[in-house]
Amino acid sequence: MRDAARSGLAVGFFDGVHLGHQAILRRASAALTFRSHPLSVIAPEKAPRLLMTFEERLAAIRACGVEDVTVLDFTPSLASMGPGEFIARHMTQALRDGIVHCGDNWRFGKDGTGDAKLLERCGIKVDVVPYAQYEGRRISSTRIRAALEAGEIAAATAMLGAPWTAKGELFAGKGEGARIGCPTVNLKMKDVSLRLRCGVYAVEVMRKPGVANYGTAPTFGERAWDSPVLEIHFIDGLPTVGPGKPWKVSFLGFAREERRFACAEDLRKQISADIADLWYNHNR
Repeated sequence: MRDAARSGLAVGFFDGVHLGHQAILRRASAALTFRSHPLSVIAPEKAPRLLMTFEERLAAIRACGVEDVTVLDFTPSLASMGPGEFIARHMTQALRDGIVHCGDNWRFGKDGTGDAKLLERCGIKVDVVPYAQYEGRRISSTRIRAALEAGEIAAATAMLGAPWTAKGELFAGKGEGARIGCPTVNLKMKDVSLRLRCGVYAVEVMRKPGVANYGTAPTFGERAWDSPVLEIHFIDGLPTVGPGKPWKVSFLGFAREERRFACAEDLRKQISADIADLWYNHNR
């Protein structure tokens, strides 16, 4: 059932569906977005590393109460379309209630020449939603990406309005964690284009707390990973995840950078200290 307080069309790419995006989406009864980021077609070398997969973004848009979502494939043909043609072909048919909700920096049409003022000149009412802010600066997907890549998990969580999550595929490890009394679940991160900072994180999977190392495990020398792996040591037992299903990991905090220890025993002691620092000392 449509919320009577909602009306109009929310427009944007909405990567991360952060607090600023949510402010736009919660005013609308419908949304218009793109399957892939426009820069992936216009200037692939400048395309951002995304916070979400398309499926995750679509689910997050709908979680804001917008069930009617129009998804356009951003193609070279669409990129060359003038703003007037874009309105006629895509916005008029997607518009339901005579108003468009967008951010101040939203642009459309060839070379980004369409904006809120152009929509108004075309007789379409526009609601330019004020930026959401964090620590006195506007929230943006770019800012959240930078925070995650720097290990600034608390800042990213505050701007997203919830912990950042990523999916991982379970695979058999080498048993090094079990040998030092800290057994781990090993995940290959799926569809994560961010350059997540290598280091130790507080994580949760289905409300089960854990401490995770994202990296190559250099302490084990020749038995280290060739590329970064997420190794999670769970504190209160393993979560129940269906066979063959990806593990959805929430990142809650960052403790330290990954480093090589002199021996496995030193690593074991540090893991105990990480657990205390990330969970017990903060009453998590």
